[in-house]
Amino acid sequence: MSASHSVQGKEAPYYFVPADSGHPVRTAVALLFMGLSAAGWINGVSWAKWSLLAGFIGLIVVLYFWFGDAIQESEAGLNSKRIDGSYRWGMSWFIFSEVMFFAAFFGALWYTRTITTPWLGDMDHRLMLWPDFQAVWPNFGPAGVVEHFQTVGPFWLPTINTALLLSSGVTLTIAHHALRENHRGKTIFWLLATVVLGFVFVACQAYEYHHAYTELNLKFNSGAYGSLFYMLTGFHGFHVLLGATMLTVILVRLIRGHFTADHHFGFEGAAWYWHFVDVVWLGLYLFVYWF
Repeated sequence: MSASHSVQGKEAPYYFVPADSGHPVRTAVALLFMGLSAAGWINGVSWAKWSLLAGFIGLIVVLYFWFGDAIQESEAGLNSKRIDGSYRWGMSWFIFSEVMFFAAFFGALWYTRTITTPWLGDMDHRLMLWPDFQAVWPNFGPAGVVEHFQTVGPFWLPTINTALLLSSGVTLTIAHHALRENHRGKTIFWLLATVVLGFVFVACQAYEYHHAYTELNLKFNSGAYGSLFYMLTGFHGFHVLLGATMLTVILVRLIRGHFTADHHFGFEGAAWYWHFVDVVWLGLYLFVYWF
């Protein structure tokens, strides 16, 4: 997706239309297989976890060949400026959908903290339903069925992770400017640094989860706090892993000589996504760990 606009001195097609492909059907089959397997797994079907793994591997294989075809089309110079614009709009709407995705979870956090918790702790509900409930955040629920747990504070691991992600945003920006100046070696170095910082973040978050689960007794069923904590930070960690994987693919393409100073939307699209991940983490750092 570097959007090269010519092939051997010839202009790219007005609007390139790829040949018929079976990739969408294969992807749909893999996703359906994964969905059915996941439903079977949570309902106690013994073989479902292995079929889920098989479906996931099938999805990765299909996406590998699908993206490979798109890369070959780009490097063959079949993508005109119109195709480049389509890619940009597509990536923009994809990131917008991700913004709405996280907005839903941030909205759930806000609603639980500022509306539901005070409402359950007002005088009427305390006298009629739960006399011992305290309207503080986090809490152990009005029914007293949640095991006691400790929360995760901002020091020190979340703060270290914040520094890692902010640093990765800087190194990625440096790499982008280097690519625009046609300094391929410099671009590769700073992009490699970004990828390393991203995977170190994932490793630190995995350690944080182990610490929270084993030492703080903070689990997914630890009331509203536990559910929201793991949903917000967990989905963000998944996005970091996905973004680091995307940047790794871009790094391999740079090493192979793909992209030019003028046409490198594959790089830019991955960079947009990474900066979005950085911004989301700042919100998590403030509203999950600090306030």
